[in-house]
Amino acid sequence: MVEAGGDADTCPERLSVLVHTRAPRPRMLVFGAVDFAAALSQAGAFLGYRVTVCDARPVFATPGRFPYADEVVVDWPHRYLAGTEVDARTAVCVLTHDAKFDVPLLRLALSLPVGYVGAMGSRRTHDHRLGLLREAGVPETHLARLHSPIGLDLGARTPEETAVSITAEIIAHAHQGTGLPLSHGTGPIHEPIAARGALAGH
Repeated sequence: MVEAGGDADTCPERLSVLVHTRAPRPRMLVFGAVDFAAALSQAGAFLGYRVTVCDARPVFATPGRFPYADEVVVDWPHRYLAGTEVDARTAVCVLTHDAKFDVPLLRLALSLPVGYVGAMGSRRTHDHRLGLLREAGVPETHLARLHSPIGLDLGARTPEETAVSITAEIIAHAHQGTGLPLSHGTGPIHEPIAARGALAGH
C-alpha cells in the first residue's frame, strides 16, 4: 500500500509502505511409527506444525496409519534427518524406543540448530540411552538439550494424553513457560511476544 499526499508547498511527500510476510509452518519431525506417533501427529497438526512421521520399517510407516501427517517417510531416521531442512522452530520427537535408531538419530539431532529435541522412554531407558550417547562421543552440552523422558508430568496414560503432554512441553519450551498451574503464579499470564523463545518463530 502506497500513499502520497500533502500540499507540495507546505508538506513533503509522505510514503507509507505495507509489507506482509508469511513464514512457512514450523516442522514437527516424529520418529517412530507407533500409536503414540499417530496421536502426536494429530496434535502437532492442530497446533499448526508441518508434521513428518519417519520410520525405517515400511510395514508400519504408511500414510493410512497417520492421516494427520503431512508426509510419511520410510527411511532410517538419522539418514532422513541429515538430508532434510530444519531450523530453530523445528521440534524433533523421538518415539522409536530402540537404541539402534535412537543413538545415531539423537547424536545428530542434538548437534543441529533445532528448537526442541525430546525422546520417549522410562527413566531407566533414559539413563541407559545417555550412557550410549556418551560412548558415541556426544558432549554434555548437547546432552543438556535433550528432553527425556519426553513431555510434562500430566499423569498421561493413553497415546492421546501423551501427545498432550509432549506438545505441552514443546509449547512451554518455546515460550519459556514454567509448566506450572497458572493458579500457582502471580503477575501477567502472557509474556510480551518479544520475550518468547526462538521455537515459537517470533
